[in-house]
Amino acid sequence: MFHVKLSRPARRATLVVHVTAAAGWLGLTLGLLALAAAAITTDSAATTEAAVRSMKLFADWLVLPLALLTLLSGLVLSLGTKWGLARHRWVYVKFWLTLATTVASTFALRPGVTHTAAVVSAGGAVPDTTDLIMGPIVSLSAYVFMTVISVLKPWGLTKRGRKSRDDSERGRKSRDDSERGRKNRDDSERGRKHGTRSRKALDAKVVRQPA
Repeated sequence: MFHVKLSRPARRATLVVHVTAAAGWLGLTLGLLALAAAAITTDSAATTEAAVRSMKLFADWLVLPLALLTLLSGLVLSLGTKWGLARHRWVYVKFWLTLATTVASTFALRPGVTHTAAVVSAGGAVPDTTDLIMGPIVSLSAYVFMTVISVLKPWGLTKRGRKSRDDSERGRKSRDDSERGRKNRDDSERGRKHGTRSRKALDAKVVRQPA
C-alpha cells in the first residue's frame, strides 16, 4: 500500500488539523442535536423556524467542510505514520466509519435539514420529527465511538499488519545476522594479522640471539 513517512513537523501539523476538525465536527453535531430537540419540543412556531434555519445554516456551511477535513487529514496521518491505513483494526474501522458518516451527512443529513427548513419557512410544521433528530443522534454516536477507539486503540493488528510486522522482524534479524557475521570476520582477520605479527616478532628475536 502507498506509504510516505511524514516529517515530524508535518506530522504534528496534520495531527493538529485532524484533532481540531474532529472536535469541531463533534461540537457541530451536538449543536445540531440541541437545535433539533428545540425545534420538535417547542410550542412556538418562531422558535421552531429559528432552530431549523440555524440547522440549515450549519449544515450548508460547516458539516461538509469539517467532515472532509477530518477524513482527509486522518487519511494523511494513517498513510504517513507508523499506524498505516490497514495495519491496525481500529484505524481501518475508524477510516471506513468516517467515510460512511461523511457520505451520510452529505446525502442524508443536509438534504433532510434543507427540506425541513423549506417546509417550516412556508408556514408548515416539522414534517418528520424523527428524521430531524435521528440524523444528529446517529452522527454523534459515531463520533463518540470513533473518539473512544482513537484513545483505546483496540483489536490489535490486521492480517496485513501482522504480515508487515513479520516481514520487518525477518528483515531486522537478517540484518543483525549479517552484522554479526561481518563482525566475526573482522575479528578473525584482526586475530590472523595479530598472529602473523607475533610470529614475525618471535622470528626476529630468535635471529638476534647470539650463537
